[in-house]
Amino acid sequence: MTKIPLSRLCRPSRLVALVACASAAAAQAHTGHGTESLAAGLAHPFTGLDHLLAMVAVGLWSAVALPAGRRAFGPLAFVGAMLAGALLAVGGNGLPWVEPGIAASVVLLGAMLLVRERLGSTSGLLLVAASGLLHGHAHGAEFALGTSFAAYACGFVIATALLHGVGLAAGQRLAQAQAWAWRTLGALVGLAGLGLIATRF
Repeated sequence: MTKIPLSRLCRPSRLVALVACASAAAAQAHTGHGTESLAAGLAHPFTGLDHLLAMVAVGLWSAVALPAGRRAFGPLAFVGAMLAGALLAVGGNGLPWVEPGIAASVVLLGAMLLVRERLGSTSGLLLVAASGLLHGHAHGAEFALGTSFAAYACGFVIATALLHGVGLAAGQRLAQAQAWAWRTLGALVGLAGLGLIATRF
């Protein structure tokens, strides 16, 4: 049997294709409340600038700060923690300052884009996971009781993976860009996060 290297499987183009296939399969597999829950989950990461910026930024950071064979670890850390956060919320376990924390995570990820590989991989992945936990809690808090949580979770995981894939693809294209381009990108993300924080106090 021919083995396919993990680095090839984790290429952004393949991640996007995988997400598209999974979305189509999930849409065919669920009916009724499941379809409604799947659609809600797919839509939720796109309903807020904070979610969009954070998820794309995770892909961008992973593309330039992690070794080639481990670039999927950033998105995986985010998604795994996001699911944990969603389960906490659905189970009635609240976290303090979730909305300001989500906005602060955008500032944090902007700063991570500024330093990129100078931040250690382990530290970076822990920060990514912490961000994912908060974003997941927000997703779980929006879950409509009486519908399918499995379908809802499938939807927001697919949407998140798609946004991570966009970030990975953009990050790989920008990998050789001059430092000022990354500083500008990180500053814009961070300033957007500060603006979001200002709206939540």
